[in-house]
Amino acid sequence: MAETGVSALPPTPPASTPLARAEHFVWLTARVLEQRLFAHHFRGGGADPVETALDAYRNEDGGYGHALEPDLRGPASQPLHTAYALRVLDSIGRCGGQRVERLCRYLTTVSTPDGALPAFPSDRDGRPAAPFVRGAGAPSGDLLATGPVVGLLHRNEVWHAWLFRATDFCWQAVESLRTARPHEVEAAVTFLDSAPDRPRAEAAADRLGRLVREQRLAALDPDRLGARPVPPGHAPGEPRLPHDYARTPRSLARAWFTDAEMSRSLDFLAAAQQQDGGWPARRRAPAPAPEARSMATVEALRTLRAYGRDLG
Repeated sequence: MAETGVSALPPTPPASTPLARAEHFVWLTARVLEQRLFAHHFRGGGADPVETALDAYRNEDGGYGHALEPDLRGPASQPLHTAYALRVLDSIGRCGGQRVERLCRYLTTVSTPDGALPAFPSDRDGRPAAPFVRGAGAPSGDLLATGPVVGLLHRNEVWHAWLFRATDFCWQAVESLRTARPHEVEAAVTFLDSAPDRPRAEAAADRLGRLVREQRLAALDPDRLGARPVPPGHAPGEPRLPHDYARTPRSLARAWFTDAEMSRSLDFLAAAQQQDGGWPARRRAPAPAPEARSMATVEALRTLRAYGRDLG
């Protein structure tokens, strides 16, 4: 007999479905934050447990650390951790209030003279990090760090003094792109999808889409990935496909690709689920952080569901 007061778990779908296989992988391997994100997005779990798990990474300065973004280790608050925290809060509808006010105050303290965020700290104190994290040097404003943060704050109608100069920086950075790295394009899309000036955002996105196609920054034929040149700053195992830029049908980047190209991209994503139920991290060599696959798994499921793919 079940104990009094203990609610029954939701029924589990057959083990052959993509969702059930992913759930098995998440509960076996993921950290608590991604377990609770999975439960929230796919099993009717509440937002409060996600916030509780996220709080473990928050520091007294209002920023986030402790390898929340696992490519950068150590306890100190860093902009990349902040960007991931905002993605989590946005995904559960909790991107506002005093928490975000404190976060914006932290952003003010770490901004560069041009009002933007540095992608990586100038001094990591010897902390371990992914191979692509740059060494010591004077930090400078970076679209990679600033675009996603500004975009998500605008998406949630957050207004703070820090946003004014940071928004201007993003406009200048996006509109001056002539050659781009795929991750820069993804950051630009996050900004443009929520930038307040919609006609300007649509015009910038149209130009950026042409740049992506001209510079072959998206793999339009997943069956021929080995024949593609590797974009600067990327390893051979991490090609960017249409769904990496347009994570939902509502994204401005969706217009960059035909229905057939997007369908092939989503087919590739669905087929990438591995035997253990998880998705590959597709991050830089030599090896991604151990948390990366569970993060990639939750993201893959959310993208497939956004496009109406059957997860079981």
